[in-house]
Amino acid sequence: MTQQPKIDYIAIDVDDTLLNSKHQLTERTENAIKAAIAQGVRVGLATGKTWLSTKDYIARLGINAPGVYIQGLAICNPDGTVLQQQTLDVSLLRRVITFVEDRRFDIVAYCGDRLLTRVSSPRVDWLGNKYHEPMPEGIGPLQNILDDVPVNKLLIVGKDEPKRVAALRWQLERQLDGQARIMEIMLNDVIEVLPAGASKGITLRALLKSLGIAPENTLAIGDGKNDIEMVQLAGIGVAVGNAHDDLKAVADYVVASNDEDGVAEAIERFVLVKPPVTIAEEAPAEPTPTAATSESPAQAPVDSTNDTTEG
Repeated sequence: MTQQPKIDYIAIDVDDTLLNSKHQLTERTENAIKAAIAQGVRVGLATGKTWLSTKDYIARLGINAPGVYIQGLAICNPDGTVLQQQTLDVSLLRRVITFVEDRRFDIVAYCGDRLLTRVSSPRVDWLGNKYHEPMPEGIGPLQNILDDVPVNKLLIVGKDEPKRVAALRWQLERQLDGQARIMEIMLNDVIEVLPAGASKGITLRALLKSLGIAPENTLAIGDGKNDIEMVQLAGIGVAVGNAHDDLKAVADYVVASNDEDGVAEAIERFVLVKPPVTIAEEAPAEPTPTAATSESPAQAPVDSTNDTTEG
């Protein structure tokens, strides 16, 4: 039997993994994470979200290690300090923004902890509310800020028109020319454009190397297709019960859903050390007499041929 690896780092996705479907952090999950940290395990978040949108959870949980943010485009300390980031090429951004705006789609640019858009709209605001991100700031033409503000990724937002978005995606693939890639997310009228070679898994590997932690000593927990690489990288890769089927197919284990404390189950099962039984605390058993002593009369031997006790 293969021995379970010792876990030194836990990477946890946020939406639909750490948080339940009401976007809540449950007491059991909170307690499990805090217990792992108390054991000396490093815990970091691995999310498509900005650091700013997770800072309250970081503080509440006492997160003690750097994590992966914006789909692997940034590594941030628990205090928000950016240790590493990737951005899109400016000339590519100009070309993509012009191409997309000519077709009357909204664009949201992720710039560190700021979300920027040309003009605020109900659809763009809805996206911010759904993922509890900073509200996108309407700043006028995005082209005007590209020389001064690094852009990590773009979200291209349709208006409840998945067929039109699918057609745009096909056209956009040719515009990217290998300099960037499109990430599939669970909303079918949103396109996410990232630098080529960026993913949670690739960035998690770099983070672990900087911490001196081997991937096999890592537990990764997620729910989406964007979690596949990091779950495959980890010594123990876990999908929550509500995860995409493609993630479940590659995970080492599938636990309960995010509404049933799946993260807590994984940590309790693979990380937390159960306290040993203390023999001294148990009441001593009464000794079974095996022979006559000077303080008790000898017993007549039992005739085993008439013994009807079940074996």
